[in-house]
Amino acid sequence: MGPGDALGFRVVSPHPQHPAVEVSGLVKRYGSTVAVNGLDLTLETGTVLALLGPNGAGKTTTVEVCEGFRAADGGEVRVLGLDPKRDGDRLRPRIGVMPQGGGGYPGVRADEMLRLVAACAANPLDPAWLLDVLGLSSSVRTPYKRLSGGQQQRLSLACALVGRPELVFLDEPTAGMDPQARRLVWELVSALRADGVSVLLTTHLMDEAEALADHVVIVDAGRVVAQGSPAELTEHHADDRQLRFRARPGLELTLLRAALPEGLQVREASRGTYLVHGTIDPQVLSTVTSWCAQQGVLAEELTVARRSLEDVFLELTGRELRS
Repeated sequence: MGPGDALGFRVVSPHPQHPAVEVSGLVKRYGSTVAVNGLDLTLETGTVLALLGPNGAGKTTTVEVCEGFRAADGGEVRVLGLDPKRDGDRLRPRIGVMPQGGGGYPGVRADEMLRLVAACAANPLDPAWLLDVLGLSSSVRTPYKRLSGGQQQRLSLACALVGRPELVFLDEPTAGMDPQARRLVWELVSALRADGVSVLLTTHLMDEAEALADHVVIVDAGRVVAQGSPAELTEHHADDRQLRFRARPGLELTLLRAALPEGLQVREASRGTYLVHGTIDPQVLSTVTSWCAQQGVLAEELTVARRSLEDVFLELTGRELRS
């Protein structure tokens, strides 16, 4: 299977009467805590939407309301034109859900679990074929509890897809996967889009969102703080670029900050990796390399690029750790 290859899912009408998901003013409370506070989002049919936010921002709660697992306390939610709570019996056969953390029965074998889910669908995909596509053919007789974390995630994804859904909810779909499995899931999501399937995913991996999503919604404290295509979000400040270089860790940056034009930000982003943010021009580049020479430092892997989606995310939601 290659990127964009069709998988044989039902193809949605090219002129849908409504978006796949439409959320307006969603409010969800847990006691005195407001988890979602007036959130709006729209997932157009046949596209991929990435819902991003730090821990506790309201992502999973929003997805669970859309899936019909939780009732909203305010606002309006429509999924494939239906109320996910009131019309759950009509909606469930049309959607696929991959929950965070798998959720399989510990003693059930991989093939038994998928065939059980397939038996509940009107027109399922061939379970054996889907297990093969997801690289699980050699593990069909392995109990769920003995699968690796990445294998459990792939089996959960298979269960979400085997019923040929029109809409798929993927909550952290590549958590615990190795790079090969992660790439496979990316190709699978692209194939779903090619078949007209709508996808709403949450992820903490910014490169994943940037690679897969047609539209990105960033939430914090239960509210939308930014949305648009990955290109729109990263190009909002066309002159805002970053200069990145590697050197020995722990360099004192005070003199470099003083030498650079006002408005530029300098930090050691991770051990031995330094970033300069702002309007990067030839003079700034010369200042940085001259400062490195004065410090007796050889700047390695020096690059200049537009800010990434991760930069935008951190700018909007902060850099402090969330529990």
